[in-house]
Amino acid sequence: MYLALQYDLVDDYLDRRGEFRDEHLGLARAAHARGELALAGAFAEPADEALLVWSTEDRAVVEAFAASDPYVLNGLVRSWRVREWNVVVGGS
Repeated sequence: MYLALQYDLVDDYLDRRGEFRDEHLGLARAAHARGELALAGAFAEPADEALLVWSTEDRAVVEAFAASDPYVLNGLVRSWRVREWNVVVGGS
C-alpha cells in the first residue's frame, strides 16, 4: 500500500528552506533507509507543493514524519495531508 504525503508550501519556500534543509533531508533519508519512504520531492515552477510517497500501511508513520519535519515546524508548509494512493502500474 502507498500513502501520499502532500505539502502545500509557502510562497517563499525556496528562500527559507536552506536553514532547515539538512535536517529535513536527514529525516527523509532515514525513512527511506528503513523502507518506509519510497520517493520524495518538490514540484517545480512553481515550487508550491511537495509530494512524499510512502510504502507503508501505517498512516501513523507518515503523520509522525510530518509532525516532526522542520519544514512543517518552521512554517514552510502551509498545510499537509495524507492520502491513500492506488498504484495501478509499477510499484511492488
